[in-house]
Amino acid sequence: MYSGTTLRNHSGQLIGVHQRIDSLARRNLTKCVGDAAGFPSARQILHFEGKNGPDGIKRKSPGVDEPWHFIDPNDPGDRVLINMITEHYRNLVAALREPNSERAAFEAAWLAHAIVDGLTPAHHYPLGDKIEELWGKPQSERSSRLEKSFIKGSSIRDSLSKNWQYWGAKGVFSTHLLFEAGVASSITTHRFVDTVPSEEEIAAVAAEGLEATFLESAQYVFDLDMYHEFWRKGWTTKLALQTRRELLPIIIWLVTAAWILAYKESQA
Repeated sequence: MYSGTTLRNHSGQLIGVHQRIDSLARRNLTKCVGDAAGFPSARQILHFEGKNGPDGIKRKSPGVDEPWHFIDPNDPGDRVLINMITEHYRNLVAALREPNSERAAFEAAWLAHAIVDGLTPAHHYPLGDKIEELWGKPQSERSSRLEKSFIKGSSIRDSLSKNWQYWGAKGVFSTHLLFEAGVASSITTHRFVDTVPSEEEIAAVAAEGLEATFLESAQYVFDLDMYHEFWRKGWTTKLALQTRRELLPIIIWLVTAAWILAYKESQA
């Protein structure tokens, strides 16, 4: 999801989707557990988004130790993102127990970012496979900004063709960016008041486990087929309504639930 330009700390405050979700989830957490003493504030959490978040790492060091927040919901063996979510969750619990407010804010932000991206339709597209096809190497081996931005083919014609497939109209990455821009534009004024988990829902997530709940949610989002709809028709009123009524509510709900579970576990 869009999280600002990553050039400065507050670049995503206006239409940053990650920032909006974090703020709403923090509001929901207060509604569920009250003061939540020791849990970082929305302001502390947002410090680790945008420039200081996973997307900022991609700008500073493309391809090198870059958080890869893509997942194929239909592939049980695709566990890179799942492992990241689990690690950030455990680290958040540990930071809350210490207590270490700065570390807790970092882990809460990065946990939320991983969950949000994992439930974003554009992140269910096998971008890594397409990058390997076009560049002739895994995405993790693109070790400079230039190499990440420009595909060098076997000839000028081949270079132009491959770069158009990636950056051009209906290109792999241009479509990704435009989909996320559509999400950002469609939620700017929506309040998402019905995204607070009930006590019964929190208990159900605790019993099932965060991983299983995330995977079920990812499959639900995948089955909505929003990304292919966008690829075919562009941003439509139907997609905007789906974003506000189905996509964002389940994302905000799960981020809230993950934070609540971490907070409750740290208090046990």
